Amino acid sequence: MRLRRQLAELCTSEFVDRTENLLIFGLPGRGKSHFAAAVGHALVQRGRSVLFTPTFRLVDKSLRAKRDLLLEHELRHLDRFDVLILDDIGYVQQSRDEMEVLFTLLAERYERRSVVITSNLVFSQWEKIFKDPMTTAAAIDRVVHHSIIVEFGKEMKSHRAEQAAQRVLQDPPLDEPVLTVS
Repeated sequence: MRLRRQLAELCTSEFVDRTENLLIFGLPGRGKSHFAAAVGHALVQRGRSVLFTPTFRLVDKSLRAKRDLLLEHELRHLDRFDVLILDDIGYVQQSRDEMEVLFTLLAERYERRSVVITSNLVFSQWEKIFKDPMTTAAAIDRVVHHSIIVEFGKEMKSHRAEQAAQRVLQDPPLDEPVLTVS
């Protein structure tokens, strides 16, 4: 029920008016990406411009722009979106260069535009993303300031695991083995 109330509140887009961030944490398979997509969809319906992207893809594109001396241009392009939804931050270990462009993006949007972040890593593990304690602290400070945090708790089960279990229960047992080893 709590998540449904939070979703309804977020879909009003008031957090975007206040340039707040939305941080969504939880274990894999709990629905973080679907929750973020639902918020993004509602924001688009309210006339907001939204970019939903896996974090690794945005970082890769930004890194290529930096290499080509076009990072400022890329950041201006991203700035036209009212909300950036960065899905699965922390799944891919970042190199120092990747960490720098991600930090630059977050710093550029700080207090000007909203960012939605989904992650399976709690803040105490964000040093895996940003590599450096000072950069980690600075990144956390920027995204947490003016933010709403939604946690998908441990009591929730993985949707993918539940669906797989249901498929196993629905499939009739085989009379003969498919593969025999002698």
